[in-house]
Amino acid sequence: MIATAQAPVLVGSADIAAADDPYALLTSAPASGRNSLRILQTIPSALGALRANKGRSILTTLGIIIGVAAVIAIVALGQGASASVSSQLQGLGTNLLTIMPGSTRSGGANSSAGSSITLKAADADAIEQKVSGLTGVSPVVSGNSQIIAGGQNWSTRVQSVTPAYLTINDWKIAAGSAFTADDNTNSNNVAVLGQTVATNLFPNGQSPIGQLVRIRNVPFTVIGVLAAKGSSGFGDQDDTVIIPFQTGQVRLFCAASINQIVVQVGDASQITTVSSEITTLLRQRHQLQTSAADDFSIRNNTDIITRVSSVSDTMTMLLGGVAAVSLVVGGIGIMNIMLVSVTERTREIGIRLAIGAQPGDVLAQFLVEAVVLSVLGGVIGSLVGASVALLLPIVAGWTTVLPWNAIVLSFAVSAAIGMFFGIYPARKASQLDPIVALRYE
Repeated sequence: MIATAQAPVLVGSADIAAADDPYALLTSAPASGRNSLRILQTIPSALGALRANKGRSILTTLGIIIGVAAVIAIVALGQGASASVSSQLQGLGTNLLTIMPGSTRSGGANSSAGSSITLKAADADAIEQKVSGLTGVSPVVSGNSQIIAGGQNWSTRVQSVTPAYLTINDWKIAAGSAFTADDNTNSNNVAVLGQTVATNLFPNGQSPIGQLVRIRNVPFTVIGVLAAKGSSGFGDQDDTVIIPFQTGQVRLFCAASINQIVVQVGDASQITTVSSEITTLLRQRHQLQTSAADDFSIRNNTDIITRVSSVSDTMTMLLGGVAAVSLVVGGIGIMNIMLVSVTERTREIGIRLAIGAQPGDVLAQFLVEAVVLSVLGGVIGSLVGASVALLLPIVAGWTTVLPWNAIVLSFAVSAAIGMFFGIYPARKASQLDPIVALRYE
């Protein structure tokens, strides 16, 4: 009945002890190698205990699997949506300032922004000449018109701009060519069609280049077709017709004022300074009193891109946080199962302690079991989440970006959760009284 007296005989036969109980080797190991031997013996022992209850182990890891997979899939969707929106907004041009007329007031009622006629083409010329740090300036006169080509017609937005407008807004030419500065100076009747307009006016693969179209009964020769940009938060960017500014202002719209001025700044860090200079210049040109409000507005395209990206990132973090809650739930499930395991294996623990195993040995085994469960769940969850992220663009057509940082983080968090929630059951097992444990039925 005295375990201490029998321990040397039991542990002396290493082959028998190893077959019966891996912890027996720990009782005979030298102090210097005890820690390393403890680690080597704990892992296979823990794995053996988990294999003995395969069904329970798999069900226990489900919470971690679902949590990790959900986090990865949601972050992939969020980052994909953010990248898609940013790409669409980048298509509108970068480092842009859009200057629009202010609102009008009639009978005590204010109209919408851009309804006044305070901007002139001369304002655009003054900005180009007097404001430094600009890479392009273009006045814009636009309006909706019915475009007719042969037996086809299409209602779209016609924009009268200078050649710099195409560069400012990053428009590429898919076929033909863009109009030149001479076309603008000579008010030539030439037009560049967006992809949507070209497809509807010239179906069945017809080439629009060299064809005549009528805009407000004015004939124009199509000299180019714009490369597709797709839709954005401001509508279909390809549903447009672009003509020279002088042609549109004089022959088409007969407008004394302009709808807007588009300005591109060379250095993004100078956007605020340039905006301030433009404000000062336009107030001087419009002879506004110090106390008077601006009769124009300046919209910063970079701010729009930054704000939209920030909102998208916030939503991604929020949804990812909600999904991460399931990781905590999975950790609680691991703790519950480990507590049940401690109760079921009380007598086994008592035998180990009685033949010489230290409390640290028992604590290590149960802690390793908890970590193995959570890490296994993390690995499977990462594979499932990555697979979902890769399949969504194929199955649903959604844009996703595989978040490698989220995969690594989720895996690390799952391991930390297993350790955190495994400590209490492991400590409870290691602190059992051997005598009480041996009597447990």
